[in-house]
This record gives sequence, structure tokens and C-alpha cells, in this order.
Amino acid sequence: MKRTQRKIIRRAVDGVLLLDKPQGLTSNAALQTARRLLNAAKAGHTGTLDPMASGLLPLTFGEATKFSQMLLDADKAYEAGVQLGVDTDTGDAEGTVLATHPVAVSEEALREVLSRFVGDIDQVPPMYSALKRDGKPLYEYARAGIELERSARRVRISSIDLVSFDGSRFVIRVDCSKGTYIRSLAMDIGAALGCGAHLCALRRTRIGAFGIEDGVPLAQLEAAEMDARDGMLAPADTLVSAFPRIDLDAQQAQYMLQGRPLSLTEQGEGFARIYGPDAFLGLAEWKPDGKLWAKRLIATGEANQST
Repeated sequence: MKRTQRKIIRRAVDGVLLLDKPQGLTSNAALQTARRLLNAAKAGHTGTLDPMASGLLPLTFGEATKFSQMLLDADKAYEAGVQLGVDTDTGDAEGTVLATHPVAVSEEALREVLSRFVGDIDQVPPMYSALKRDGKPLYEYARAGIELERSARRVRISSIDLVSFDGSRFVIRVDCSKGTYIRSLAMDIGAALGCGAHLCALRRTRIGAFGIEDGVPLAQLEAAEMDARDGMLAPADTLVSAFPRIDLDAQQAQYMLQGRPLSLTEQGEGFARIYGPDAFLGLAEWKPDGKLWAKRLIATGEANQST
């Protein structure tokens, strides 16, 4: 007798979970675990973290998924451990050792090399990355033993602070633009020092305005009751909180929900988060015609909102 599989009925959950991802877990596994714990119907994330990395991984649920792109474009900060004298095929501690070199690096020499990487730099993405070529991530080619030519990309390193150095291993704090690969930075620093290097630890500590101090450890989420888990979610408008707020009256809100532009007394530029009398409505954009047009609206005005 064929057994029918019971369909899981999930609930509508709107909000943002600033997850502190543990090391050893893929971003998708962390997302699916959080989704299961919240029994959420719809979920997404705002960019991935390697399994070996820990730290801030904002997860979006329900209507908040519409604003995930806002954090994909945000600047980020990391604390990275780098091992000198050892090159690996992946550029991190999980790879196969390709070569070892003697290390004779002073702290003064290290600081001088680190300073060279501050500012706008050209960086070649590593083969072991999720960057796609012809619809397939580069790491799949790498695992098949295929090395593809990659063009250098311009990224910005706002600052590099040396936290500690013991002669062969150092820890740095890095503030950088989107698209920066910290493992590539580690390898490039090792090459500049003449002894090779690989990334041996990584923790993301900031994305945009959100810091690791706001993060919820996965173990804490797992240990909590459902009501408490819901209380760990930030409201759906959290990811657009950096944009100016515009409060609309009931008629203006109705026009916006109908896709009609608004001519307001005070004009702005760029994006704005818009609110009706009772709820967050979504994101709008000032156009060259001086009018405010809906950019991305949530499906319901019932989602929780911040002030």
C-alpha cells in the first residue's frame, strides 16, 4: 500500500532575522533550518556566507523578501584569520595544500603590505566561489579540475586593522564594499609578502547598518518557543530603514497602492519608505518628473513596522 506524504502547512511570517550563523553550516542550510523553526511559508537570504565562515546572515521572511537586494548591495565588515606560509587550492583552510614556504615577516612589514590594499583595488574572484559562469558556479568547475580565466573586478577596501600577529598567523578587521572576496585578499597579501597565505578563519561582523551585536545565534532560535522565535524577528521595513520616511494619508496611500504617482509638497530624490495611516506600504522612488512612484510594495499593510 502506497503511503501518502503529509503536506506541511506553513504560516505567513513577515520579518527579518539577523542570524548569527555558526561555522560549518551552509547559508542555505541555515535558511532552511530557520524557516522550519518558524514554520514560514516564504524565506530568503541577503547573500551567502561560506560554510567555514560564521557571523551575520540576515534572513528574510514573507514580504520582507522583496527588499533583500538592499543588503546585497551594502558594505560589509569581517574579522579574518590568515595563515602565512601555506597555499591551498581553495584559498582557505578547507582546501588541499599546494605549497609551503618559510615565513620571515616582521609586524612592520606586514603593516606596510596591508596598507597597500586599502582603497580601490582590482581583485580576481577565486575559482572556489559562487560566482556563476554560463549558469554554473565557479566552484563546480574548480571541483572538476577546470581553471577558468576570470577578469579582475574593482572593489573598495575602506580599512584594514591589524588585530594580532604571532609571526605566522595574523587577524585583521576589514571594512569593504560588496563583491569583495576575503580569501582572495588573504592570498594576495601572502603573495605580496612573498610567502603565500590562506584564509583560516572568517566572521562577518557587519552588513550595512546591522552589526553582529544584533545577531541571534541559531542555537538560541532552536531553544526558544514559537512565540519567542517570532519576537526575534525585526519588522519587514528593517532593510529599508536607511531611506527617508514619508507618511501618507489614506487617499494618498490608496493612490500609491493603485500604482498612481504622487505629487507632494516636499520633493526628494532616490528611494523613500512609505507608510499609510496604519502600516508600512513599501518602497517608492522619486522620478525626474518630480513625482513619487511606487517601486516595491508589500502585498498587505498588516506587516509589523518599526518607527
